[in-house]
Amino acid sequence: MDKSKVYLCRCENLTLEDLHKQLDEGSFSMEEIKRSTRCTMGPCQGRTCRELIAKEIAKYHALKMEQVDMPTYRAPVKPIKMGKVAGGARNA
Repeated sequence: MDKSKVYLCRCENLTLEDLHKQLDEGSFSMEEIKRSTRCTMGPCQGRTCRELIAKEIAKYHALKMEQVDMPTYRAPVKPIKMGKVAGGARNA
């Protein structure tokens, strides 16, 4: 398997190879990886990649999934149109 072609975060182009490089360099938590790679911060807001990345971190460090710190979701949790935000209560 070519780790450079396995994308974990498509929004931010994070590959399995990139993640393993981060882990090899001493990153331990999902939050550290998120800050240096922007994974889970793209248009999907982690809905497609969060679990994939957490599973790889758990596997790499021989942890259970419950032991991997998961980043918190920030509002808005689902995409909304900017017109709704700009228009305030009138467009609700």
